[in-house]
Order: sequence, then structure tokens, then C-alpha cells
Amino acid sequence: MQTDDTLKTIHLIGAPIDSAGPSRGCSLAPAVLRLCGLQSTLEALSHRVKDDGDISLGTPDFDLRAPEHIRSPSESAGWVHSIQTALKAYDDNAVPIAIGGDHLMAAGTIPVHALHAHKLHQPLFVVWLDAHTDYHTPYTSESGNLHGSPVAYFTGDEGFDAVLPPLPCAVSPEQVCMIGIRSVDPAERARIKRTGMDLIDIRRIDEEGIAKPFRQFLERAIAANARVHVSLDVDFLDPQIAPAVSTTVQGGATLREAHLVMEMLCDTGLVTSVDIAEYNPLLDDHSTTARLLIELMASLFGKRVIDRS
Repeated sequence: MQTDDTLKTIHLIGAPIDSAGPSRGCSLAPAVLRLCGLQSTLEALSHRVKDDGDISLGTPDFDLRAPEHIRSPSESAGWVHSIQTALKAYDDNAVPIAIGGDHLMAAGTIPVHALHAHKLHQPLFVVWLDAHTDYHTPYTSESGNLHGSPVAYFTGDEGFDAVLPPLPCAVSPEQVCMIGIRSVDPAERARIKRTGMDLIDIRRIDEEGIAKPFRQFLERAIAANARVHVSLDVDFLDPQIAPAVSTTVQGGATLREAHLVMEMLCDTGLVTSVDIAEYNPLLDDHSTTARLLIELMASLFGKRVIDRS
């Protein structure tokens, strides 16, 4: 049951970036999720919801010198700059839901949320729901797709000078929990093992379940009085239930596992910002994926079958 102290002022912010991945279409996601009822679903839970429209593409404010194989470097850097600029304008009581857009959007959102947390003398903990670690740098990425690099960027890894804007504020790798990981390149695997990130990959979920290891991470966040950012990539989910993503990987999170993660996050009361990334309406089947994403947002913000103390 929602109470006055659990009700939020939620801001929906479109981030229609689709320059950093292998195919176009994610730029349509903000409009489709709006049409499918994201705002009304959250308002039905008694939250105050404001739709602030879409962020516009800007021009990078630094000397851009990206490696030649990087896809659409100027457009991608411009989007990250624009997202960071837009989010800096929100006060600490707002709960922004950034609707992407490919997952490079997290290079724009998370560093700004980390900066807000730092000003409040709190850490930012990040829950990264994804099939991929997205821990490439522009120089380790063979594909040249920058949507595979935001985690390396926002944790302060080297290699982003003159490729993305200067980092506003880094997130310590120990404050990142990745769930659903099942596709990792060799270059990422060797580097990420040294970071101390909490990895709840699919094998660990198969062996331990999803609740026990995730609860341990959330207990650390609670003990640290952290703010928590949730970054949801559609390919975290199994493609049989969420087909509308260009980077499908079989064997993803089930419907119940995904809802359980959202409910556990809601129970903490610590969630202060959200990304919805990589939803491509052009690949959807009668808006099946869109409706599922909206249902997951409802679970994250308080929808319950039975309320528990």
C-alpha cells in the first residue's frame, strides 16, 4: 500500500538516442511508451508524474577526436552532452525516468545522478539490468558501437578523453550490481574481473536464485544510506517475453525474476532515478515488450499483489 512518504514526483524524460548501436529504431521508444500508458500507470499508483518531453540533440562542447572505427561519434557525444545538461537541472527530490534510446544514454544519466548524490554526501549505487556488461572503451570495442561502453565511462575508466564529455562524477565499481549478464567479450571479461563489481550472471542465478545475491547488494546500499539508480536494458529479459531489442541473447530473466527484482528495489525505498534502454518498437510484436516494460515500472514504483510489512 502506498503511503505519503513513498509517493514520488516522477519526471518522464525522453532520450531518443539511437546513434551508438548497430541499428536504428530506439529513438521511437519514448513516444511508444507514452502511447502505451506509462504515465497513467504510474499515476494510478498515486505518484505525481510530469512528462517533460524529449531531450534534443546538441553539439559536443569539447574537442572531439574519436577513433576512426567508432560509429557516429559526433552524434553520440552530442547526445551524452545533452542528456547530462538536461538532468543537471533537476532538483534532488525529483525521480527522473529517462526513456531511451540505446544504452549509451546511461553515460549521460548516471554521472549526473552520481553528482547529485555526491552533493548530498551520499553514494550512488547502480543496478545494471542487462545481458551485457557494456564495459568496453572506445579502444577495446571491435564493433565501434558506443552503447557497449557506458559502464566503463561512468566508473572512470581510461580511454574516453576526446570521445565523450568530461565525466561529471564517477561511480565506484564496488557500488555497481550487474544482473542477468550472459554475453561478455574476452576483452571485457579480463578487465571487469579486476573491478570488484557485483556480478549476478545467469549461471549464478541458476545456482542460487536471484533473490539471495541481490538482497546482499541491497543490504549494502541500505547500510550506506545510498541513492539507487536502476538502468534497465530490454535484453536483460528473455527474448521470448521481450522481443523488441536488436541485441537479443537467449536465456534471459523470466517474467517473475524481473518483477521480483523490481519489487525488491521498491521495498528499499532508495530508488531515485531510472533508465529504460534499448527498446526498439520496430521489432515489437503488438507492443508486447512495451506493455511489459510499463508493468515492470509499476512494480518498481509500488504495484503489489499482496502488501507485505
